[in-house]
Amino acid sequence: MDDSEFISLADKALDRIEQAIETSGADVDCSMTGDGVLEVECADGSKIIVNRHLAAREIWVAARAGGFHFRWSDEEWRDTRSGQELLTSLSALLSAQSGGTLTLS
Repeated sequence: MDDSEFISLADKALDRIEQAIETSGADVDCSMTGDGVLEVECADGSKIIVNRHLAAREIWVAARAGGFHFRWSDEEWRDTRSGQELLTSLSALLSAQSGGTLTLS
């Protein structure tokens, strides 16, 4: 995968995440803050940051629970340690951090 293909895939994923959060009805705010960085702020002021990391060709997630790296594999973004899909992982992280139930699809 070259840089432009990675950026295209990662940006599509970030847009999909932002749209899923905005339509979820959850008490969180999200905004794209720059070059491939999505900030999600929970009601308590804590944040989850989702960004594309070009050098590693991964999507990185920073949350209260820790840092997670997702790599494109078999047509979806998968956690490099657990193998869990990106939206499934984010649903769990956002639910835990926001104190509510949030399912992204």
